[in-house]
Amino acid sequence: MAVRAIRVFGDPVLKSACAPIETIDAGVRALVQDLIDTVELPGRAGVAAPQIGVGLRAFSYNIDGDIGYVLNPVLVAVSGELQPIGEGCLSVPGLWHDTPRYPWAKVVGIDVDGNEVVLEGDGLMAQALQHETDHLDGTLYLDKLEPANRRIAMREVRESDWF
Repeated sequence: MAVRAIRVFGDPVLKSACAPIETIDAGVRALVQDLIDTVELPGRAGVAAPQIGVGLRAFSYNIDGDIGYVLNPVLVAVSGELQPIGEGCLSVPGLWHDTPRYPWAKVVGIDVDGNEVVLEGDGLMAQALQHETDHLDGTLYLDKLEPANRRIAMREVRESDWF
C-alpha cells in the first residue's frame, strides 16, 4: 500500500482516544498494510494508527527485525518497577527523554482474521507496547515525563523547527 506521513505534536488526532475496530473490512486491511509499510523504515520501533491520522485502535511494530501488528490492543499486564528509559517518538521528532516505563509488558488484541494476538516482552518490546497503547489512548510520551523534564521537553517542542 503506502508509507504514510507521520502526524506531529499539535495534531488533535494524537490527543484523542481511538475507537475500537468493530468490523474488519478492506479499509482495515489497507490500514494494517500502511502501518506495516510505515514501520518498516529504518529506526522505527512502532507506529500507531493515530500517528498516520487514523483514529482506530491499531499499531504496528518492528522490534529487532520482527515486524507485525495488532488490532484492538489492550495493555493487560506490566511487571517490575517503573524505571526511566530513554525514549523518543516519531510524532515528536528530534526529542529524546527519560520516560518512566515498566521493564515488562503484555498486550492482547486480534489480527485481521479475528484470531487472538498476544505480544509480550521486556526491553524495547515492553517499551514499544506501552508507548503504542498510550498513543491509542491519546497519550504521548511527553505526558508521562516527570514535571521538570516535561517543562524542558515542552520548551524544546516550542523551539523546534517543525512545531
